[in-house]
Formats: sequence, C-alpha cells, structure tokens
Amino acid sequence: MNRFRALLTASFGRHYLAQAIHDKGSRSEKLILVDAPGKKHIGAVGDILELENTSDDQARMISIAQRKNLLYRSDAFKSKSIAANVDQILVVLATMPAFAPDLLGRAVIAAEISQIELRIILNKCDLKENIDFARQQLIPYRSLGYSVHEVSAKFNPQSIAELHPFLQGKVSVLVGQSGMGKSTLLNAWVPNADAITQEYSIKLDSGKHTTTACRYFDLPEWGRSENGKLGALIDSPGFQEFGLAHLSVSELQHAFKEFKHYLGKCRFHNCTHDSEPECAIQNAVQENKISRDRLALFKQLVSDSKTADTQILGITPAKERWSTSTTKPSKR
Repeated sequence: MNRFRALLTASFGRHYLAQAIHDKGSRSEKLILVDAPGKKHIGAVGDILELENTSDDQARMISIAQRKNLLYRSDAFKSKSIAANVDQILVVLATMPAFAPDLLGRAVIAAEISQIELRIILNKCDLKENIDFARQQLIPYRSLGYSVHEVSAKFNPQSIAELHPFLQGKVSVLVGQSGMGKSTLLNAWVPNADAITQEYSIKLDSGKHTTTACRYFDLPEWGRSENGKLGALIDSPGFQEFGLAHLSVSELQHAFKEFKHYLGKCRFHNCTHDSEPECAIQNAVQENKISRDRLALFKQLVSDSKTADTQILGITPAKERWSTSTTKPSKR
C-alpha cells in the first residue's frame, strides 16, 4: 500500500480529514477521510501525518510527525487535541457581549509558556457605548506589550484588512468565546470559508460534524509572506475556559512577564505570593506595579494545578513527548 505525508485539515472527535502533501510542499485539493486506529493516534488540525491508502479517498494513520506545540482541551478524565504547529494565537474579544478577562489571561499565559506570538483582537468597536469599558480591561495587557487591534468586522472592512501583514506566512489559531465574531472575521479573511466548511461536512457525511469541528483554511494570496509561505487560519469551537492545570507553580510564575523582576526577592524561597510577609510580588501589587487582577489570576491557576477537575485548554510545548501530549497532562 502507498504511504504518503498529509496535513490534517479538519477534525471532529476521532473523525479526521487530510490533504496529501506533494514533494515541493504544495497540497492536493482532494480530501482524504482518515482512520486513526488505537488510542495513541489522536490527531489535531495542523498535524503532519504519515498515512497509508486503504482506498481511493480513505487512508489509515501510521504516525504523527513531531509537533512544535499542541493546543488541546482537557479535563480530569480525557483530553481532546485541537490544533498543532501554530505560529500565533488570535484571541477574539468583543465590546458586546462582554468578554471574560479570565479567558484572555489564560490564553496569554499559554502563549508565554510555549513562546507563541499572541494578538488580541477587540471586535465590535462600532459599539461606542461599550468600548471604554472594554479598553479599561485591556490596559494591563497593553502595558505588558501585547498587541491589541480594535476592529469592526461587520461594519469596517478596512480595519480587518489592516491585519493582513500580521497573518502573512503564519498559521494562526482563532480562539474566543461564542458571540465574539470569530465567524465574521474568518469569512472576511477567507471568502470561501463557508464553501470549504460545506465540503468538509459532505465528506464527513453529516453537517453536525462541522459545528464543533476544528478546521484549517488557507488564506488567499494576500496571505503569502515574502519567503513564499502561505498563511492559514485554524478555526476552533467557541469555549469558555482556557486553563493550564498541567503547569507547575514555577512554570506559571515565569509565564507572568511582570513577575520576572521580583522572583527570588521574596523573604521565603517557596513563597506562594498569597499571604506571606515580605512578599516582593504582593509589594509590587501595593505599589501598582503589578495588576491585582493578574495576581488573582496567578492564584487561580495555582489552584487549578492542584485540582485539575474542570474543563481546560492548554498548550504542550515542543519538548513534551508525544505520549504526554495526548493524554491527561501530568503535574510536574
């Protein structure tokens, strides 16, 4: 049987679609239905697969190439791979409905842990009565150097076009709560996204497969970088939490940019930055050098790492083994 490399372009549960990769890196337009035998073959959109043909349009997964990162949804009992090998995270927020600051904070920490670029897209900025409150919530992230792009996907196409240079040549994953306008952004950047989604649906033999599916979309030609690489968007289902319960306290501390100057300066070497005396982090909060909300987020993440009993999303860095990135993350 013929073996070949392919890009995993859509997933719903254990149902996968892929496109064969040619020798020069281009891909076949033909969609291949992939069978993944055994529990260890848990794929994610963006994975590079080794497949073996079982029929003209079906194949069996043989292996998954080493990933540089993995985005996954997990709880105490199982994990679900979402997207792999991404270059940047686009966190989509909106002025209305109000977004969850906790979700944004967790996404930022996940990006820091895996050294993935992150951009914040504040949508529906045409709703002037809500914009000041939304901007206020983003002040801590602007001050830390995270890019915030204010757009109106529905009423100001130019604001969307201005983001083109930041998408060129990169694999970007769209994340955010439902109702933030992710679909509007996707359709603005990929005009044939609905047609591709329909094609995925037909191939999977059921429209329901695309409602909670992750899907890979090549950008139009404007998304090609100077070195010739075409950018892509991975659309993920809307979700409510972005947790990091698999991370240790030390890893969490170092993922908070504003903590780094103060680490090692607390009275106690194992300070939890909660109620200990002479805590450098708490002192910095009192002096308004660290946001109270950010310290509260840190404490919540530490609590999550001890319980790991709620639905979460996390990113496994490249150094993680394949076996640990497809099972419940172990606490280190």
